[in-house]
Amino acid sequence: MISNLKDFLNQPYPFYYKGKQLFYFALLIFMMSVFFNYFFEPFDNYVPEHKMDFFWISVIHSANAALVVLLLFGPIGMKINEDKWTVKKEMVLATALFVSIGIFQFLVRDLIYDNPYNWSWRYLLEEIRNTCLVGFLFFAIIVPINYIRLKSQHVDLASQFKAKPHSEILVDKQESVAIQTQQKSDDFLLDPKTFLFAKADGNYLEIMVSQNGEIQKLLKRMTLKEFETQLKAPEFIIRTHRSYLVNLHHVSDIRGNAQGYQLHLTPHPETIPVSRGMIPLFESRINA
Repeated sequence: MISNLKDFLNQPYPFYYKGKQLFYFALLIFMMSVFFNYFFEPFDNYVPEHKMDFFWISVIHSANAALVVLLLFGPIGMKINEDKWTVKKEMVLATALFVSIGIFQFLVRDLIYDNPYNWSWRYLLEEIRNTCLVGFLFFAIIVPINYIRLKSQHVDLASQFKAKPHSEILVDKQESVAIQTQQKSDDFLLDPKTFLFAKADGNYLEIMVSQNGEIQKLLKRMTLKEFETQLKAPEFIIRTHRSYLVNLHHVSDIRGNAQGYQLHLTPHPETIPVSRGMIPLFESRINA
């Protein structure tokens, strides 16, 4: 049981708090919070101290929660390494989010409650407690259901692809391509049919090639975008992730998880991710 729980917590999970998804998530938080607080009234409400109708109090609390989400994860918010995001990290981040929302709820108490003790440790802890209770209830429902839905969807789709190395690649007539790096003395020639994948690593690019059954790693000072542009990648070489460029002719196995797909190449043990944003392009090319 404990082992299964650990496995679940360490499973990859998509990071939603960016771009349009961040806006939709904030809107979902707002709508769920208004509905739950107003119709279920999960906590005691002492009406005489209300400065306005309870509906508007629910709206203010809910809008406050959505605002915190946008502030924490928006352009000026925290930066997250979404490539290694897991269910456990999602839960830890959710806890930090709930505590932050609770603090903000405490700061607006004077606007909605006529209580001389608004600015007290008691109400600070109470707001944090109430926010965490509601937040954990939402996430205990949403995260497992969403994880199971995404994993099942991607596993089913991955099983439909018949990935196997293309034999015709061995007689490909394409000539080697001259690649210029940011350090001129490090320029090189690359035969596209020997190319396996490229991985961005800080200011450098790891380029894996297979020649005569042996794998060779080239470490070059350049960006993945520069490499992709110069390579003038044919149809079988595509970007599957912001950090990966892959030769689909070497893909031998495709598996699915909650984040998208995972590719395995015949001559190399590394697992190559296919991010959700790249899935449509990948699906259109893998069986082309």
